[in-house]
Amino acid sequence: MELNIIINQLVDKAKKPKKTILESCKSKNKKAVGWVAPYAPEEIIYAFDCVPVGLWGGKTELLKARTYLPVFACSIMQSVMEFEVKGTYDFLEAVLIPAVCDTLKCFGQKWKGTCPVIPFVYPQNRKAKGANHFLETEFKTMISKLEVILEKSFSIDDLNTSIEIYNKYRWAMRNFVELASQHTSIITPSIRHNIIKASYFMDKKEYYTLIKKLNEKLEVMPKDKNQKNKVIVTGLMLEPEELILEFENIGVTIVADDLAQESRQFRTDVPFMANPLSALAQQWINHTACSLAFDPKKQRIQSIIDLVNHYNAEGVVLALMKFCDPEEYDVPLIIEALREKKIPFLVIEIDQQATSFGQVITKVESFVDMLYTYK
Repeated sequence: MELNIIINQLVDKAKKPKKTILESCKSKNKKAVGWVAPYAPEEIIYAFDCVPVGLWGGKTELLKARTYLPVFACSIMQSVMEFEVKGTYDFLEAVLIPAVCDTLKCFGQKWKGTCPVIPFVYPQNRKAKGANHFLETEFKTMISKLEVILEKSFSIDDLNTSIEIYNKYRWAMRNFVELASQHTSIITPSIRHNIIKASYFMDKKEYYTLIKKLNEKLEVMPKDKNQKNKVIVTGLMLEPEELILEFENIGVTIVADDLAQESRQFRTDVPFMANPLSALAQQWINHTACSLAFDPKKQRIQSIIDLVNHYNAEGVVLALMKFCDPEEYDVPLIIEALREKKIPFLVIEIDQQATSFGQVITKVESFVDMLYTYK
């Protein structure tokens, strides 16, 4: 399969989520179960022989969402609420809702879709002795509810197989982002974003097959030389896509990311343990460098600096989701560390419903000009 065919196929699937999901379900004779951003144990859904679907909102006119959510809820939650009220998610069998922020803690109570919801809690005091057991209990409750909804029994053997598939996927994705940083003339910021985004709507086996082929094609191609304006992007997401395209137009090269919607999804493998549910719980405990996973040591700061050094990046873009408290708490500390290391940075506000990017364009253009002064 040619490189461009693989890229176009993945980008097309990312741009047509419902069509992609229904095609994956039909081809594999599976049902679809959704999960609200940012994290969920997809392996459990996959073990039920269902297609896990990541719900990250999107660009839509907010007509009814603010009836149920305060205006200071982030745009991801606002758009997810709008889509559910419109019936966009009604084809899903169920939706998992992780309580990792104040808005998500009560999101299940406000759910207006027709499919049932299963709220669950990721423990924030992750290093406590009982954290793993607590989360394993949450997963068992989730499984019991899914068994009733899906009218299907859960198998530990299927979960072990699912974990193996997902760890292979994570390895392939870490390989992909490394290769993408070396071929930015082909894997542009928008293409990179859409390739990663397609994973939320496809059966992971099918997706893994395409990513593996894509990696094989990229590995034999010569690396790009003279890359300019290389940056690391950190935050929850870099959307809407029009914003990413503006980065491209200005000449910004995104060589790596620390985004919840992108690289944080496949950063941490599920460890090998005799009890697969305990292993899934341990993955959350091991997950680091994320504003939504409590970390008093703030390892995210050093993680960003390490990315800058590894990819020889010239600066950092902090994509700050509007009204996201966990992200906002990290920003002053990140800025202080970047200043200390003399790493140029830019803070931009992210709103999925944004339609005008004039101010952001001006800031990014000025940032690019500033990068030249550091060379």
